[in-house]
Amino acid sequence: MKRLGYLFLVLLLGLILAACGGNAEPAVEDTAGTAVEGLPDLGGREVTIAVENLYLPFNYIDPDTGEPAGWDYVVWDEICRLLNCTPVYVEAGWEGMIQAVADGQFDAAADGITITEERAEIVDFSMGYISIEQRLLVRLDEDRIESIDDIVNNEELVLGTQTGTTNYETAKQYLPEDRIQAFEQFPFAVQALIAGDIDAVIIDEVAGLGYQGEESDKLQVIGPSYSSDELGFIYPKGSDLVEPVNAALREMMSNGFLQEVNLEYFGPEFDITYDDLEG
Repeated sequence: MKRLGYLFLVLLLGLILAACGGNAEPAVEDTAGTAVEGLPDLGGREVTIAVENLYLPFNYIDPDTGEPAGWDYVVWDEICRLLNCTPVYVEAGWEGMIQAVADGQFDAAADGITITEERAEIVDFSMGYISIEQRLLVRLDEDRIESIDDIVNNEELVLGTQTGTTNYETAKQYLPEDRIQAFEQFPFAVQALIAGDIDAVIIDEVAGLGYQGEESDKLQVIGPSYSSDELGFIYPKGSDLVEPVNAALREMMSNGFLQEVNLEYFGPEFDITYDDLEG
């Protein structure tokens, strides 16, 4: 769940590309007009979109401007330009975000959400817009761990991750829950790793590479991928936004817009860190 620094994302070649609090005042973007020819026209309607504003590089508060920023904002602004809708961004905590969308509190959520069968029981997903690998983050001087099998076979080793994420579900496929230390947020897990309280963190690769870039003298991403997941937007069941937004995503993939945004936010030029946000 959190990512940053030198975020190197392997963009899918066909650009299927593409590419887990309190409340804040909604941020409304003015995109009034008409839909792009050939795409559904939503008639200027407002679409409320839940964002965490704590998940680099998807959504965050820019430390220089104090304004919301990130991949989610750029992409949803473009979606609403294409479909003639008005995005209304509402800050919401990750812990209850999916259920809040399921309950109809928001029209959609954008927070790097992994598409899973379990979640699809209570919400509808967009098409996948980015592919994420799960890998291990360990200390730079770690010599006991080359893969998760080394953790499984050494009962003294403890694996950390964030509660409520697909990373936690992956961890449970390998280890009993008493050997998994779950944290409310990934930064807490990473700090525990640096402090030696846990021995590894299972994390989305792009997030792990971000922490590695931020703490290059302390951390490294190792081993193979343990799961390959697609991310998607979520909506209440039966939402009439699913197909229009999918049409917009396909347009953004075909015209190169998503590729440009992915390079901006997941490439080496993106250098905002969680330390910047805390400062």
